[in-house]
Amino acid sequence: MVDHLHIFDQWVEDYSEALMKRALYLLSDRLDAEDLVQDVFIAAFDSYPTFKGNSTPLTWLMHILKNKTADFYRKKYRNGSPISLDYFFDETGSWKDVAIIPDWSSEDQNLMDDPEFMATMQHCLEDLPPKWKIPVKLYYLEEKKAPIVCQEMGISSTNLWKILQRSRLQLRACLENNWFNTKN
Repeated sequence: MVDHLHIFDQWVEDYSEALMKRALYLLSDRLDAEDLVQDVFIAAFDSYPTFKGNSTPLTWLMHILKNKTADFYRKKYRNGSPISLDYFFDETGSWKDVAIIPDWSSEDQNLMDDPEFMATMQHCLEDLPPKWKIPVKLYYLEEKKAPIVCQEMGISSTNLWKILQRSRLQLRACLENNWFNTKN
């Protein structure tokens, strides 16, 4: 047990920063990320006797973080507020003008190399409703397959595709307003 504590103390010292960076990236909220990293270490401590050393400790801890993140988002998604479509549709169910945006020009294709554009994109991504941001991050940034995202979020594939479509529309509108219209 004493050896167990010594090893675990070293893990906390060695891996807290890496876990925190990853948790912050996945959650976009420092307090939630800190809580999640603590949960990871608690779960790892409780499960330490089952750690067989087939992977590095960091890989094992990151796997625990992945599972804790999925649990966090599942809980948040189920307990969150309903998705509002008021931004895109009027009272009659017709598209609002804000959702109908002209195509971006071909000269805008190298924007992923522009740090200012990427900062704007990150801002727009963070402004998505939590129920949209989570599946977008899992699907596009984590590059998880749709069935896995659906399983982790506890949603149907139809719901996922609707969320992704609405998120793309909102991201596009945000980029239009905060980047393209300001650069012309």
